Amino acid sequence: MGTTTPPRTLAEALRARGDDSLAGLLRARPDLLNPVPNDITQLATRAGTRASVVRALEHLDRFALQTAEALAVAPDPAPYETLLSLLTGDGLDDGEQHDDAGAAITAALPGALATLREQALVWGEDDRLRLVRTARELLAPSPQHPSPTGLGPTVAEATAGMSPGRLQEILTATGLPATHDPVSAVAALSALFTDRTRMAELLDSAPVEALSVLDRLVWGPPYGEVTPNPTPPVKWLRDRGLLLPVSTRTVVLPREAALHLRAGRAHRVPEPVPPALAAVAERDPQAVDRAAAGQAFTALATVEELLKLWNGGGPTILRAGGLSVRELKRTATALDVPEPIAAFWVELAYGAGLLASDGETDERYAPTPASDEWLDLPAADRWTHLATAWLAATRTPGLVGGQDAKGRALSALGPELDRSAAPDVRRRVLALFAGLPPGTAPDPETLLRRLRWERPLRGGPAPAAPAAPSPGGTTSGGGAEGTDLRSRLALWTLNEAELLGITGRGALSSQARALLEEGERAAAVRLAPLLPEPLDHVLLQADLTAVAPGPLERPLADMLSVLADVESKGGATVYRFTPGSVRRALDAGRAATDLHAFLAAHSRTPVPQPLSYLIDDVARRHGHLRIGAASAYVRCDDEAVLNEILADRRSTGLRLRRLAPTVLASQADPGPLLEALRDMGYAPAAESADGDVLITRAGARRTPPRTPPVPVPEGPPVPDDTLLGAAVRAIRAGDTAATVARKETPDSPSSPGPSGALPRTTPAETLATVQAAAMTGATVWIGYVNAEGAASQRVIAPVRVEGGFVTAYDHTADEIRTYPLHRITGVAELAEEA
Repeated sequence: MGTTTPPRTLAEALRARGDDSLAGLLRARPDLLNPVPNDITQLATRAGTRASVVRALEHLDRFALQTAEALAVAPDPAPYETLLSLLTGDGLDDGEQHDDAGAAITAALPGALATLREQALVWGEDDRLRLVRTARELLAPSPQHPSPTGLGPTVAEATAGMSPGRLQEILTATGLPATHDPVSAVAALSALFTDRTRMAELLDSAPVEALSVLDRLVWGPPYGEVTPNPTPPVKWLRDRGLLLPVSTRTVVLPREAALHLRAGRAHRVPEPVPPALAAVAERDPQAVDRAAAGQAFTALATVEELLKLWNGGGPTILRAGGLSVRELKRTATALDVPEPIAAFWVELAYGAGLLASDGETDERYAPTPASDEWLDLPAADRWTHLATAWLAATRTPGLVGGQDAKGRALSALGPELDRSAAPDVRRRVLALFAGLPPGTAPDPETLLRRLRWERPLRGGPAPAAPAAPSPGGTTSGGGAEGTDLRSRLALWTLNEAELLGITGRGALSSQARALLEEGERAAAVRLAPLLPEPLDHVLLQADLTAVAPGPLERPLADMLSVLADVESKGGATVYRFTPGSVRRALDAGRAATDLHAFLAAHSRTPVPQPLSYLIDDVARRHGHLRIGAASAYVRCDDEAVLNEILADRRSTGLRLRRLAPTVLASQADPGPLLEALRDMGYAPAAESADGDVLITRAGARRTPPRTPPVPVPEGPPVPDDTLLGAAVRAIRAGDTAATVARKETPDSPSSPGPSGALPRTTPAETLATVQAAAMTGATVWIGYVNAEGAASQRVIAPVRVEGGFVTAYDHTADEIRTYPLHRITGVAELAEEA
């Protein structure tokens, strides 16, 4: 279904495409849309720029990339059969390539080629396939950047600039007839290396050590270093052109010789089929859902505890941003989790908009107003909010504790944790989970292999590793692969998904599947029945503890967290009542009668007598001492208590001095003085300047209203169908304006200029031409300069001309527009109606 005349350029190939095909190109490479190209030629030019080609190559799967790499080392243009041969080999190898692999390559190649064509990386008919020049430059071999295939330059490229005498010496050593024409000499040597029979005879005469040298270079890198006096095997290869000089100390194995040694294959292991995911276990889907729901409940409880921990103002922010190591360790201890997991919960709450900086001079992290709204939501909705934020977040807590490029430590909530690839990796990992039967836990290693197959390149083709010395006087390249960020992101995704309850026992839960496929509401509906119902009661025990046999309703949990300390967590939470915890409730403004009534109302067991005595005893002593600001003072109606304090050695550091029988003054501030007396066993209360007791409820420090951090996108967003349709129409219209045939009148100043130049006519000719076009319904080509001075070419169909304006249907913009006549530089009739 090609055109009668084969396209000679990429622009011609794109011009021959249908609208759906152009839309597919713009969808696959959305960077081409910013801004919308004026015409097809500009689209082709932009599609060939280095940045755009690198981005397109990064999104190819391994076999499509191998196809492009094979084209980069094939003749330009290359027939389909040549490309297929480079991927399958010539069938005369040593058995590494099997018939079933060749059949898989033959079956997969049309699809890979279609992908490359769709993305405008390859164009031309099957008998003349062309890789765009920029992609060829990126993938073709050079001394600085060897080809990903491991192939070196051709004989012609490697011998460019070689003296005719040296060429004659090589021909003589290989038994070829001498010629004084360098071109003929290069052609003869290339023909020898591509002739399997003659090449086999040449290698049969080679020393065994020389064949060992070739074995080290054949799969790349093809470059090696030689000493001024190379060993006999290296000299034998160099004399016969099997190693050609690149510099005084560097030689290269020419491409034709390497392909012979590889049996015609460009790649050692072509991978036409994505690696299959192996399952490590087949679990009961209901058990998976229950395990995931249990972990989801733990996630909610952990985030709530974190918000409560930082409720009165969390840790201070480092000057460079983020949490200090000490504060992260303190948070991990409070949450009873390892530090890396604490970093995950902190980053999750931050990414969900529940934590932020308070913006004060002494800047601290604190809950946001949105955290209060989140806490009021049903548990299932709270979980979907966290899971959705995690899926979209570019923050990568797995990096915490590592170092950036400058060797600086990466801290939790720091500014250097954004990785734009993170959301794509998370969604792709979960999509692979979703493609398995319910309850199937995939093997992480096969999952990583699949991800590497789908996106083998990140950041463009990387140069080969530095060469390492090898025996025989040559140097063979090593193969040390750098750290693969996407693989690390995938492993972090597996761990974080389990922590968050996306997966359970290694398999994707049905609620997470619903979140991915149907949205938050469907996920919440599936999760809600699996979460335990909150309770409105506890079990009080005689040992001054209370047992919560499940999650508590929020008002009960909030009050109990003030009145008692958490002693242990698990399926049931154990709270312990102490003098300090009871005093904390009294400091918050609760009276002893309130506490008795609260416990009686929410306990399924009678209130133990020791607990009642504890509350009454602490309440009786609470506020007996009063502390205010002098620097600070202690006031008490009982002089004996003040005498006792003065006599206590522990009060020496407070530097107390009696001002009156019932008043002591201290040089310490009220806060430290209050804590010191509490540590000594007293129950002082702070008072205001008016003598009223200050109530200190659990902190309610909130940041100003903040929006969650906006994820950093990886590249431009994929355009929707409406934008694609408008862009294709605009490009087509602009292309019509740039390429449509115009009437030539050489004797008239109205003749259009060179292609791309604006037409020039006098004002009178412009007016006459557009008036005539309005009367006849003809379409004309105009040059137009807008109010900002930007010039453009347009194809319009004038409808009305009056008052110095022309109203016309603009084919370029696909709408009716009005143009001032004085801004039209000129007009030209079209050779045929557009």
